[in-house]
Amino acid sequence: MRRGFILAFLLGGLLFAQVSGGYDYVQQMPAGAIDWTRGVVKATGIGAPNPDVPLAAQRAGALRAAKLDALRNILETIKGVYIDAETTIENAMTVSDVIKTKINGIVRNFTVTDIRYMSDGSIEVDVEVPLTGEMINTLLPQQVGMNSPLVQPQAGGIFTGLIIDARGFKVQPAMAPKIVTPDGVEVYGTGFVSREYAVEMGIAGYAKNIEQARNDDRVKPNPLIIKAIGVTGPNKTDIIISPNDAMRLHQYSENLKFLEQCRVMIIVD
Repeated sequence: MRRGFILAFLLGGLLFAQVSGGYDYVQQMPAGAIDWTRGVVKATGIGAPNPDVPLAAQRAGALRAAKLDALRNILETIKGVYIDAETTIENAMTVSDVIKTKINGIVRNFTVTDIRYMSDGSIEVDVEVPLTGEMINTLLPQQVGMNSPLVQPQAGGIFTGLIIDARGFKVQPAMAPKIVTPDGVEVYGTGFVSREYAVEMGIAGYAKNIEQARNDDRVKPNPLIIKAIGVTGPNKTDIIISPNDAMRLHQYSENLKFLEQCRVMIIVD
């Protein structure tokens, strides 16, 4: 009887992990992590109680210390996020005081997702900051959606989104990746998106496998699936597809519409 209970408990835990995002594509960083499926940066802060203050004030002090530690960790993690094939958020903050001020303000408004009170009196705080919204709006080029399609599109189209299978090329996730032809012509990226959708959703989502990508609300129910043929750029964020697939993608007006709406998922290793 007890064995059956334990089995049921373990199966229930597995189901919970699946439902709660256990299969998200998460990139571990030295001070935190980037959940590229959900589009958030996460970090943890730890605060210890000060034994020199009254007992009643120790918990509040430990919580403040944990939040400050979390702030440092999440800012360090965000600085390492790739914006595109050549730039990180830290690079952008270095060259622009305006961007630096805005990013620092966004990070200070982090969301606390969990607080753990430890037996030794210390406190752990989990926090997160979205890469969408004000973050990507601050970092996007001033002009987006200005590129023309490779061919004159025909009316119609049956697909609801795009999945790029980029496994095997060690593609690195980025906030503004591009899909290009072998000769470097942009097929998808900031040149084909609506700023409104890019700010709301991000330019692309990332997944670990084809099933996860197919079931993502971003592209379902009938995504077009294209296999990448390579990766390019110093940061290895931009994906190469064949000229035939590029033409097929731009062939129909409905395809250009879902590109404009950022309905793109990328499968990475």
